[in-house]
Amino acid sequence: MATGEPFIWHDGLLVGHPDMDDEHRQFVVLIHTLRKTPAGGLAEVLEALLGLALAHFRHEDRLMEERDFPPRKCHTGEHAAVLASMSAVKARLERGDIAVVRRLADELERWFPAHVQHLDSALAHWIWKQAAGAKPLVFRRDAGIARP
Repeated sequence: MATGEPFIWHDGLLVGHPDMDDEHRQFVVLIHTLRKTPAGGLAEVLEALLGLALAHFRHEDRLMEERDFPPRKCHTGEHAAVLASMSAVKARLERGDIAVVRRLADELERWFPAHVQHLDSALAHWIWKQAAGAKPLVFRRDAGIARP
């Protein structure tokens, strides 16, 4: 992202699955916090973000497996790659590399919206189609606002 605009939650990230949407909100808050946290607090915020990512990805991976979501290998592979990157950044931070944490925040800001809008949205649609025979209803308050 790194456009000068703050990375904040907006309705364009809603997928229509309440649990996923709540976890996504938390993820956005922690990414933003990671960017703004002074060096002395980075390890704590990164640990919280890594813990949330691990729990959230396990949740989504379980949903995909339980519902036989066709493109789950691609989706779970992306989750695994992000977790590996985050773990590598944590190890580098432990050796004193603060800049790599800021780059991680940049990369997560770039990656997250597309992941949510394409992969997670498709999963939410699949879940609702199986459960109710319909797509999820998503009400976006700021749908007319352009987002970077």
